Amino acid sequence: MWARGKARIFNFLQRLARLRGLDLQPHRGPPRNLGDFLANRRVDLVLDVGASTGNYGWTIRAGGYRGRICSFEPLQAAFAKLEKLAAEDPGWTCHRLALGAESGEAEINVAGNSDSSSLLEMGERHARSDPASVYIGKERIELSTVDEVWERLVRDGEGVFLKLEVQGYELEALRGAERSLPRLTGVQTELSLVPLYEGAPSWTDVVAHLQERGFQPERLEPAFEDPATGQVLQVDAVFMREAG
Repeated sequence: MWARGKARIFNFLQRLARLRGLDLQPHRGPPRNLGDFLANRRVDLVLDVGASTGNYGWTIRAGGYRGRICSFEPLQAAFAKLEKLAAEDPGWTCHRLALGAESGEAEINVAGNSDSSSLLEMGERHARSDPASVYIGKERIELSTVDEVWERLVRDGEGVFLKLEVQGYELEALRGAERSLPRLTGVQTELSLVPLYEGAPSWTDVVAHLQERGFQPERLEPAFEDPATGQVLQVDAVFMREAG
């Protein structure tokens, strides 16, 4: 049932992408969990951008990934929980930063559920589908870029995987990784099928940006559904660099 559901989502995305002149062609038969998937692809380092309280890092560890994790989370309360979770893992480091297109400072909107916090204003559809996610405050944060942190964190010869969970800021984070993208093994990012944040890129723009730089989709997982209708509003997508 779950596999059929993912197939339906991919077919839907593929049809929409073709209307925009894009061609989604996933590779076949990935391992059944992401930890195995990363290990199988010889990933040595995961850059976990938008780590929140550390659920992603914990999940890939539980799934068998044994490489390094560098997590980035700008919010004070979420970062404290992230640090506590990672404290006993010598291969997991934490950095209180947001990663975007350029360095500096910014004001982020803090969501009631923390995970939906964003530098962008929340759209009506998002708030209606998840009332617990509405904003409850603002916080000043530090911004950097993937390119800037790369030189001090990535070791020679490492296979690096970039995970983005940045709530509508996907293209900004990718624009801050232009020098790094050719050196990445893969990218995981959220694709919003309907507008969830004001001013956020469409999912087809994110796909096009990655495909133009040599990445193709390999995994799709539902990430956010409308509880009233069951409509999938957002998916997690894994893109891997094309061989050759």
